[in-house]
Amino acid sequence: MKSTDFIIREIQSKDNAQMATVIREVLLEMGAPKIGTAYEDKATDKMFENFEKPTSFYYVVEHNNKVVGGAGIAQLDNFEGNTCELQKMYFLPITRGKGLGSKLINTCLEKAKTVGFENCYLETMPYMNAAQALYKRNGFVNLDKPMGNTGHYSCPVWMLKKL
Repeated sequence: MKSTDFIIREIQSKDNAQMATVIREVLLEMGAPKIGTAYEDKATDKMFENFEKPTSFYYVVEHNNKVVGGAGIAQLDNFEGNTCELQKMYFLPITRGKGLGSKLINTCLEKAKTVGFENCYLETMPYMNAAQALYKRNGFVNLDKPMGNTGHYSCPVWMLKKL
């Protein structure tokens, strides 16, 4: 399979159940806790509605008419300034190692710039090494402390990129 076998497109309401399954499957695969993560977020089951705001958007990765990954951008919660957050980036194993992560990040960051964001923040888990390497390859740098307050206290790795 090649990256050309996958389509990146904006989320639709019909994608909600499939995207929620992707998120929870990846969290379980990674051994993440169910509390203090996206696993228990109400928003995980309503991704389309959650990102239906002027400065929010979410893209899914589709393969053979099935949602196999996604990532989105939203204003960073409880933070003053033009900083967005890269949110809920999850890929099933079928999508990994094909350059789709960088492609999706770039799609998100280009759109973030067009709506006026100047920085992009993200939170992840210390043992998600492949994810951290991907973020670093795409220009994110580690921070010493969190920004804003996302409520994800089980995600103690914080990163930022100037847009």
